[in-house]
Amino acid sequence: MMIASSIVAICMGFMVIFIRMKAQKRPVSGKKIILPPLFMSTGALMFLFPVFRVNVSEFLEAITVGMVFSLLLIKTSKFEIRENDIYLKRSKAFAFILIGLLLIRIVAKSILSTSIDYGELSGMFWILAFGMIVPWRITMYFQYRKLHQENQDLTTNSI
Repeated sequence: MMIASSIVAICMGFMVIFIRMKAQKRPVSGKKIILPPLFMSTGALMFLFPVFRVNVSEFLEAITVGMVFSLLLIKTSKFEIRENDIYLKRSKAFAFILIGLLLIRIVAKSILSTSIDYGELSGMFWILAFGMIVPWRITMYFQYRKLHQENQDLTTNSI
């Protein structure tokens, strides 16, 4: 089960890198920034089942690690204005950071799986991922809104 979940995580990681690189070619919108965490939030339904539930200390550990990891993503996510549209700037570091986070996740999962039940561990890694994506996307949204307002002001003043 551990090997299968690691393979799935690797595939998902490369899919995220591919999607992110492709998305940099299209303008960004507030909706495109906010929707992924909303879609991911449906994963919280796993906690309806006792096998996935975590205790308070496991929750705090997972959310803290996720928030720390989000700092790396925040640092590599910047916007720019091109042709009156807002685009995500290319960052070579983003792919390496994502791969690094994925490797850390796989190593941590293999170590923790010896002492934490697989269901709880799954819950913890979902919390970690959610704790990573939410601060990252909120920060991106505020950066986008600021640049969007500046872009509108420039467009209005140049007319």
